[in-house]
Amino acid sequence: MSVMLVLIEHEAGTPGKVSRQILTAARGMADEVHAAAFGPGAGDDAATLGAFGASVVHTFDDDVVTGFATGPQVAALDAALEASGAEMLLYPADPFLTDVVARLAIRREAGVITDAVDLTTSADGVIATKAIFGGDMLSRCHVKPGLPAFIGVKANAFTAEEVAGEPARVAPLEVTVDDDARRIEVLDVVEQTSGDRPEMTEASIIAAGGRGLGDADGFRLIEELADALGAAVGASRAATDAGWYPHQHQIGQTGKTVAPQLYIGSGISGAIQHRAGMQTSQLIAAINTDADAPIFSITDFGIVGDLHKVVPALIEEINLRKS
Repeated sequence: MSVMLVLIEHEAGTPGKVSRQILTAARGMADEVHAAAFGPGAGDDAATLGAFGASVVHTFDDDVVTGFATGPQVAALDAALEASGAEMLLYPADPFLTDVVARLAIRREAGVITDAVDLTTSADGVIATKAIFGGDMLSRCHVKPGLPAFIGVKANAFTAEEVAGEPARVAPLEVTVDDDARRIEVLDVVEQTSGDRPEMTEASIIAAGGRGLGDADGFRLIEELADALGAAVGASRAATDAGWYPHQHQIGQTGKTVAPQLYIGSGISGAIQHRAGMQTSQLIAAINTDADAPIFSITDFGIVGDLHKVVPALIEEINLRKS
């Protein structure tokens, strides 16, 4: 495959962790990797993009990208695909970016594969592996050579690895944003932060709590565990619906989908809706008093016991080893 385009998710020009992971995967699949970055600061960190394999970054840094929903990004991505000559696009499997990609796929009559957890190439094309039916099954999707395809890749599906490379060449795009693309204006943006903890969808480690915590105060224990591990805090739907923890931390089919290197669930039974959001984690550990809890069917390590006794002992041991 000659050229592959990677849509970059960035914060004020700094590529996100998942974008660096996708660039790493792309450079092992294509002869040349191009990046596309839109909005304020796009392309400012060309050195990082180059270090992870991009030779060119196609940019559109107009404020119209953040001032209006979806439309301007669709126009910019269309221009980036045209400029790069790429037939295959890889992008972070984020709901907002998936909306952009799906709209462009209709225009270009391209196929879309979402939530890929593995990618392999051969003379017959690209094989994308994804979880389906709430993660109960894996689906292998075959993209034949010459067919335009857009593939969403889940965070932490690949490990980001730098290479000795020059900064990516910045190639500004000429993008026409017509009135149709400006139909939905963004009036306000409210950022929900997690303090000093990592963002959940990009975290390498997640400590999550559920109904077994007993009440909102129980999450102080999960936060203490997360801080000891440098982890993000997650929650089950039962816990967020009860008002014990903010909804933006909910993991599951109706919450966020995560795939950390280590997932520790405490007091979570493991209903299918929750497992659908975390069972592609590389290593899963669970603590629950019920030996028959569904969560144990997918764990690598399970502890049947009272989390209020197990978690403090775990925190103490972690801190001891860190000292």
